[in-house]
Amino acid sequence: MSATGAALPRNRFKAALAGPHVQYGMFVGLADPIAAEIAAGAGFDWIMIDTEHGPNDLRTLLVQLQAAAASPCSVLVRPYEGDTALIKRILDLGAQTLVVPMCESVEQAEELVAAIRYPPAGVRGVGTSLSRAAQWNRIDDYVHLAERELCLVLQIESAAALDHVERIAAVDGVDALFVGPSDLAASMGHIGDAAHPEVRAAVTGALEVIHRTGTPVGVFATSVDAAQTYVAAGASFVAVGSDTAMLASATSALADLHRGSGAGGSSS
Repeated sequence: MSATGAALPRNRFKAALAGPHVQYGMFVGLADPIAAEIAAGAGFDWIMIDTEHGPNDLRTLLVQLQAAAASPCSVLVRPYEGDTALIKRILDLGAQTLVVPMCESVEQAEELVAAIRYPPAGVRGVGTSLSRAAQWNRIDDYVHLAERELCLVLQIESAAALDHVERIAAVDGVDALFVGPSDLAASMGHIGDAAHPEVRAAVTGALEVIHRTGTPVGVFATSVDAAQTYVAAGASFVAVGSDTAMLASATSALADLHRGSGAGGSSS
């Protein structure tokens, strides 16, 4: 260790995947550090900063990673696609767990594993003097140590992916899979209806298959009932909401409450 005492942070989320406890978390898409700090301090095991559907760029991602760092809550990051250069930049910002959308083949999975590994095992570019992940070279031997604390989660969210799910789970370097009911519903002809019985059955079946492979598996659940069903099927980490949905729901409920209270209209 260097004189500054910098050590490679432990990936608590990855470590907990090997244990018996279900980890509960939520999506964070408001692209704001205070919102991320509030969510990280709520008591969840993890939050996932979303750049696929949330309006995040590298700068907003960085400040949210910094804001959430004060909490013991793990921070996962979802890139908008599995691009090698993008993954390199997100890892260099200090993200240790990536949840990559729309993996549909073994070949894609192998390319994503290569993207998080330094040569000769992979293709991740080396720039540790500019990297927050390496604490700007204050973490000794970062290039040799980094992989042990990185966690790669691949999303299974199409009918095509289900056809290859056992082989994807078996790829060396894939730490976990995450089943996405919304996109899976769309691929099955039930867009906008992730609670459709056929979709619920497909999700439950996928969880059971993946669980039997020994690879940890997560899922998004829109209700307590769904979460309990999916945990019983083998899910070991579950997303149970998002900051954007909760804000939209709570503000609408508050407005409706006062519109219906008879307290009077606008003062403007």
